[in-house]
Order: sequence, then C-alpha cells, then structure tokens
Amino acid sequence: MTKPKKNRARHRNPGLPSKDEILKFIKTSDNPAGKREIAKAFSLKGQERVQLKALLRDMADEGMIDGNKSAFHRMGGVPKVTVLKVVEIEDGEPIAVPENWAPDTGTPAPKIRLIEKKGKHAALRTGDRVLARTEEAGKGHRGFVMKKLPQRLDQMMGVVEIDKSGQGWLAPVDKSVRNSSKIADLGGAEDGQLVYAETVGRGQRASVKVTEVIGDPLAPKSFSLIAIAKHGIPHIFPDEVIAEAESAAKLPLSEDHREDLRHLPIVAIDPADARDHDDAIWAAPNDEGGFDALVAIADVSYYVRPGGKLDREARKRGNSVYFPDRVVPMLPEVLSADVCSLRQGEDRAAMACHMKIDAEGRIKDWRFTRAIVRIDEVIPYEDAQRRIDEGAAGENLNNLWACWKALHAAREARDPLNLELPERKVQLDDQGRITEIAVRERLDAHRVVEDFMIAANVAAAKALEAKSAPVVYRVHEQPSREKIVALKDYIESIGGKLALGQVITPSLFNRMLKDVADEQEKALLMEAVLRSQTQAYYGPANAGHFGLALGSYAHFTSPIRRYADLLVHRALVDAYKLEQPAPKGKLPDTSGLSDQDRSDLGKISDAISKTERRAMEAERDTTDRYIAAWLSGRVGQTFETRITGVQSFGFFATILEFGGDGLVPVSTLGNDYFQYDEKAQSLVGERSGESYTVGDRLELKLAEANPITGALKFEVPGQEGRVEKRGNRPHGKKKRDGGKDNGKGHGKHKGTPKDKPKHAQGKRGRPANIRHQGRGKKKR
Repeated sequence: MTKPKKNRARHRNPGLPSKDEILKFIKTSDNPAGKREIAKAFSLKGQERVQLKALLRDMADEGMIDGNKSAFHRMGGVPKVTVLKVVEIEDGEPIAVPENWAPDTGTPAPKIRLIEKKGKHAALRTGDRVLARTEEAGKGHRGFVMKKLPQRLDQMMGVVEIDKSGQGWLAPVDKSVRNSSKIADLGGAEDGQLVYAETVGRGQRASVKVTEVIGDPLAPKSFSLIAIAKHGIPHIFPDEVIAEAESAAKLPLSEDHREDLRHLPIVAIDPADARDHDDAIWAAPNDEGGFDALVAIADVSYYVRPGGKLDREARKRGNSVYFPDRVVPMLPEVLSADVCSLRQGEDRAAMACHMKIDAEGRIKDWRFTRAIVRIDEVIPYEDAQRRIDEGAAGENLNNLWACWKALHAAREARDPLNLELPERKVQLDDQGRITEIAVRERLDAHRVVEDFMIAANVAAAKALEAKSAPVVYRVHEQPSREKIVALKDYIESIGGKLALGQVITPSLFNRMLKDVADEQEKALLMEAVLRSQTQAYYGPANAGHFGLALGSYAHFTSPIRRYADLLVHRALVDAYKLEQPAPKGKLPDTSGLSDQDRSDLGKISDAISKTERRAMEAERDTTDRYIAAWLSGRVGQTFETRITGVQSFGFFATILEFGGDGLVPVSTLGNDYFQYDEKAQSLVGERSGESYTVGDRLELKLAEANPITGALKFEVPGQEGRVEKRGNRPHGKKKRDGGKDNGKGHGKHKGTPKDKPKHAQGKRGRPANIRHQGRGKKKR
C-alpha cells in the first residue's frame, strides 16, 4: 500500500509567506521570481529558506506553479522571461506564443502582443523567435522584446535528399540558406519530395524530423506554396470568415440611396486572364469642350463592414498576392470573384467617381456617389487595342481614347518620372506547366486605364481633403540626399555629370534619360535612377507622390485587393454621407470608418505597407523559381547576359532574353587577383587589368539552375567546372572562400586573365517599389 504524501509545509513557520502571497508576488514581480527572489522579498533566512524550498515543491506538486528554482511562474501562466515565437502580424504588431507551451496545462497557448523598440531590430515576421520579458496586461499579455533569436528549423520547408549511405538530408528552399540539415526521422518521405520538418535535439546533435510530406517540389503550384510558407502569407480563410463573407454576399442591392447608372455603356478593360474586375470606365464629350468621365469601382465597403471577422482578416492580409498559378485573395472568393466583381451584364454595387475633365486634361470637378452599374462589356487589353488600331472600336471606346489623350497631355505637362522597364510574365498551361516566359507588351490600352485610375485616385484624395476627412495617402517621397550622392557617383563613373544642390524633380531625371541615345546605356541609367527612388508607402500624413509629380494621391481603385483602398472608400462614405446600413442583426450598421479605424490609421497604414512589401517579395521569389525551372533543362547552354551587380565575392548577371538573375563567384574566375572597386562597381584583375563592371554585356554559360530555390549560377566560358553546387552541404562544412575583404570593400580575389573587351558600364539593382504608380494592377 502506497503511503500518502506528507505535506511538507503543514506546520510551516509563521514567518513564511502563504501560497497566495507567493502566487501574488510571482505574478506582480517585474523580474523572474526564483527561490532567491522570493526569500529576499519576504526576508527569509536560515531554516526559513529550507522550509520555503519545501513549500515551493508542494505548490509545484499541486499544480499551482511551474518553472525551476531560478524562475517560477503561475501554472498555466507565462514565464517572466521566455522565448516566444511570432505566429501572426495584426495591424502591424507581431503576435507571439510561448515556444515551449506545455500542452498538459489544459489551456491553449496565450497570444502575446509584442512591443518592439523602434530601430533596434528589423521588423519581426511570422516565424521569428525572440527572447522577451512578459507581463499580464488586463485580460491579456504583453511581451517586451529583449533580443531576436536565431531561426530554428521547426516547420522548415525543404527537399529530401538521400545520400549513398542512406542518410537523409533536408535541402533548403531558401537560396539565402546554404546548409542542409540531417534528417533523423523521414516520416515516410522519399528522396526528392518537398516536406515540412521541425528541429529535434540541440547543438551539434540537432537534426530534423519530417512532419508533413507535400510531394513533388516541381509539381504545379509547389513554387507558390514555397513562397507562401517562407513569407508567412495567410492563405486559408477561417470558417467564421467564410461564413461572414457568405452572409455579406446576400445583402440586398437596394436601389434606395443609390444612383442608377445602368444606362451608361460602362466597360471594364482588363487582362484576358483576369479573375476579378473591380474597376470600369466611361467617358463622353461635354458642351464645355472637355469630357464627362466616370470611374466605377466595386463597392466593397458595403459588404466588408468595420470590426467584423471578415474585416479583421482582410486587414491582416493587407492585400491580395498574385502568383503565376494562383491568387491568394484579400477577400474570400464569394466576394472577390463574384459579388464584388463587376461582371458583364449583371447589376453590381459600385462607388462612382464622376469627373469633369477640360480639353487640357485637367480635373475641374468631381463628385462621389454610391451607384448601381451594369457593365456593358468586359474587354481584354489586346482586344481593345486591336479594335482601336483597326478603326472598329465604336463610339464608346473612341470616346475613352479621346478623353485619355487629354489626360495624357496633362500627364506630359506634369512630366512624372518616366521609367518603363520590361516586366516579364510567366505563362502556364492548364496543367500548370511553363509554356513561355515573355516580356509583357505595353499597349496604349494599358495607359488609358492607368490614366483614368490616376485621375480617380487624385479626385478621391482631394475630395477627402475638401471635407477635412482622414486620408490614407499613397506617399512617394523624393530621393534622399544619400541616394542622390550615390547616383551622382555612378553617373560620373560613366562619364556623365549630375550637379548637387539643384532642385530634384522627376523632370530632371527625365531630361537625363532623353540625353542618352544608346538604348543599352539608357536602360542602365534608368535602372540606376529607379534605385535612387525611395520606397512608396501608405500613411495618414501627406508628403506627395514624387514619381507621379502629384501633390495629393490616394488609392481608391482596387478595394477588392488592397485594404488601403477600402479605408479610402469608408472615409468617402462618411465625408459625403453615403451610408447604407445593413439589415438588422446581419452585419455592423456602419460601412464608414469605425472609431478604431480613425484612431489607428497610422498603425494600420504601417501594417499594410509591410504586407505589400511581403507580397512583392513573395511574388518575385516565385517568378525566380519559375524562371529557374524554365532554364533547368538548358544547363550548359550559353546566353547573352548583362552584369547587373558587382560585389567582392563575384558578380550578378541577367539573361537579356527573359530575365533570370545568376551569380558568377569570383572564385571561379581563375588565377588572377581581382580588386573590388565599390565606387566603379567593378572587379578588376591586378595582373591582366581585366574587368567585370556593372552594365557589361557578355556571353555566360549556365552552370546551375535550381527551381527549388530559384538560384542560378553562371560560368565564364573557358572557366567551366568551378561553380560549387548549393543546398546539399551538411552543417559544419565550410564554403570555399574566394578571397578576403579588407573591411573597406576592396578585397583581393583570385581569377584568370581572359581575352575579353571592356564594355559599357552601369549599376546593379532590382526595381524599387513604385509598383502603385497609377493602377499598377497585377491581375491574373
């Protein structure tokens, strides 16, 4: 028979604190409360400390506290200092849970709102780990970030590689990760399969175990799945959000308080493969020598009311994300692809922007209404352009083009930044296989829609300013002095001149570009100018839009796919008294701005600026993977490339035909020593004088194309066989170093002399974020 457990603290010293007093101290202490801190707080000495130890053991046995002698916490509570993992971003603030939450506590892991010190850490993202000091705040918890911790491989995505001995390795799908991880448990996975895995063990004995098999990493849709997982993009709508969307979709389209515009032949001009249609346009000459114009936008604010589950999910997503094979929408499809999509021949709720445009293309007047529209026709861009070119457009399209010519004249007078760099499109067949990677053709039909959208966006900003209403501006500030100085240095390196001290305007850059006759040199200068620009963002304070040469600019035209536009719609509803309450008990009454919207506008703007950047990175990563997949069957072939970037470790080059950035490591260049000239963006051979400079055009052989990571490697012909494969090197095996950096950006690197002419010069860089100049729409 088992003896009952003795209560060690039954006859406790009267000087000892009670269990409730200990719990209260642990809860209210600003610092971790261990045995030493408790004894000090209650002035315990000698035998009392021994009795305290027994009392704490009793409390742990009874499930009142957890932890160890150096840091106790209330059972079911959160330690004062602990490791937290970010699980979501809400209104720009990271939300985390304790990384090691014990499932036997009977309660779910508490969600902790993290407080970051500005400027101390890079913005936290889903999956990040931090050490934080926690405290209970009302009914919730807050965590104050102490430091960001290295990433663990838990729920890491990778590809299984099994070596000759039968040992499995997890090869990363992120090209920034160099090492593979040893797999302790394959979990039924086979060689070559894409899997999720998590870390087991610690330190040198750390390995991973497979938790989920996804399948063939080259199968259709795998590339976008990789990007979704890597960037933490929410892509599954919770059931309650779907239910609220379905309820909202049933809202009646009442003619009360809506302007009836069904008599107007409004058209939607979109990509041939567009999955939604959130804008449509119409124009006709007026008696004043100008035009009456209309931009009709899906009335999303009628269906997505502030404060509901649907609204919170849309805010968390911030925007839709467009991949070659799928869209991760901001709103459930019952709204984004159905009820809110302006379909041909069907009655739809719209927010209408009416404008009067004079003969010079200036917006002279505007008004906003809620309306019912019936789209006369949905026309692909190419069909609209063909009809115009063949003289078979009809009155409706001809009026649109005539109005656009006036708007275009006003645009030319404004002289916004004129940078039209090629955009590449991945085309897939019905099975998701790549059929072509082509440069998107830029038609006047695209410019027509873009200029109508810009006009409506300007009208929305000015209309709200006229009512002193809140505005979520689309801000693009002028370049910083540091970037202008860098641009000056580059221009001087190619024999040009840029004087500092003059007023920096878009016209200045446009004149620079017009003075360059050589198309290759112009393309390089265009990229350098683009890199000098600041990143556009959303905010409640107006700082103008430098790129478009506009004083006031807001996004109004795409509320299906951008939360910023939805906020602008709500502000217009309030400012111009366009409210339409929902039937009682269905949804929140208001479709305007909520009190929380108004008070948190700055925070919300910051959050959706971050989700936009996240989407752009994910889209770019996925395109890189598709291009690598397209090229994987052409390894060993030679391509004409242009050097787009030079670093101490090598240079980057892009295939001119259809894109694809790849690296030529300096360690593959032979036996010469190469100096890295940061200002000139060159690698120069010490003995041969041979140089590799940004802008050089040269033939390179494709040595590696990894569809899983999107990474490409090139070789200079004659130097084959030196490119090191990536992704299959175990931990601890070091990369061969091509040289040393002296800390000032001028490293010496071995290479070989080559018989190569020196070419034109330029400067590397990916396009900056000015994606939303005008329509900027990436529908598919």
